Amino acid sequence: MAASRIPIAARRRDLIELVVAYALILIVIWSPRPWQRILWWLAAAAVLAIASFSLEDLQAMGLRRENFLRSFWIVILASLLSAAAVVLALRLHTLHVPATPLLFIKTYAGYIIWTFVQQLLMQCFFLARILRLLPRAWLAALITALIFAVAHLPNPILAPATLLWGLASCLIFLHYRNIYTLAIAHAILGVTLTITVPAAVHHNMRVGLGYLTYAHSHKPAALSQP
Repeated sequence: MAASRIPIAARRRDLIELVVAYALILIVIWSPRPWQRILWWLAAAAVLAIASFSLEDLQAMGLRRENFLRSFWIVILASLLSAAAVVLALRLHTLHVPATPLLFIKTYAGYIIWTFVQQLLMQCFFLARILRLLPRAWLAALITALIFAVAHLPNPILAPATLLWGLASCLIFLHYRNIYTLAIAHAILGVTLTITVPAAVHHNMRVGLGYLTYAHSHKPAALSQP
C-alpha cells in the first residue's frame, strides 16, 4: 500500500514504534556492562512486544520458500567474495581461524543466529514501517540502511560495510521477499570479515561503547555484538 493511502494515525504509530525501538537499541549499544546485559533483555522484550501488535503474515515477512532459489545468487556472490577475501588474507598473513571445525562452529554459531535476527529486524521491523512512511521504496531502503549503519558506529569497518549491505539487502528483499538467502549471505560475509581482518582493527567486531573500551587480548577472535 502506498504511504499516502495509509491513515495518518497508523503512520504516526509506525513513526513512534520506530523511534522507541531504535532508541532502545542505541541505549543498549552505548551502555556499559553489566547494565548492557540487563538493558539488552529489556530492549529485546520491548521490540518483540511492539512487533507482536502489528505482526505480518509469514509470507510478507519473507519467511517462505518462494524465490529462495531465484535469490540464491546472493549466497553464491557472498561465497565468492568470501573466498577472495580469504585468499587475500592468506597473502597478507592476516587470516585467523579457530583451530578445528568444531571450535569454528562453537565460536560463530551464535553470530550466525544473530545475523538472522538482524535481517528480521532490518527488513521486517524497520523497512516495513519506513515503507509505510515514505513514498518511494528505494528511499525507504536507503533510510533503513543508514539506520543500520549508525547502529554500528564508531567501528570504521562495520559502519561502511553495514551501510552497503543494508542498502543491498533491502533492495534485494523488496524484489524477492525472501529473508533466508539474505541471512545466509549476511552470515558468510560477517564471519569472513572477522577472520580476515585483524581484531585490532575491528575491535573484535564490537560497536558503540564496546568498541571504544575494547582491550586487546590474546584470546581467539569471536563475534561479540550485543
